[in-house]
Amino acid sequence: MDTPSATRRATKQDRIVGERIQKLRKSKGLSQTALGRAVGVTFQQIQKYENGMNRIGAGRLSEIAQMLEVPVSTLLDSDDGDAVEDGVAALSFLQAHGAVDLLRAYNAIDDDRMRREVLAIVRSIVRLQQAPGD
Repeated sequence: MDTPSATRRATKQDRIVGERIQKLRKSKGLSQTALGRAVGVTFQQIQKYENGMNRIGAGRLSEIAQMLEVPVSTLLDSDDGDAVEDGVAALSFLQAHGAVDLLRAYNAIDDDRMRREVLAIVRSIVRLQQAPGD
């Protein structure tokens, strides 16, 4: 039988959830203090969550997800390791200045043809930047 302290130890999944919270928090430009205030804990507690040192209860996890504007499922571990790695990589892209704004604007475009045009413009800019000899 598990002792109470054994069942409360942080796990690999807790560390993964913490990493996702940290990446999303940073992508939104939120400090640990701001996130902590929004969900009713200290910045030190947010640090412990992000480092995977402390487990996060379901209610608090829901509050954090709401503050980060993502579904709780975005923060939770998946059985598909590749999907988890892809998700973490995608979250790291969101840390680039303006990335979230760009995605929101792109998502607001209703016309599929217009979306393809915007994507073509962005890809052209990338190619121009990568062109040798400039």
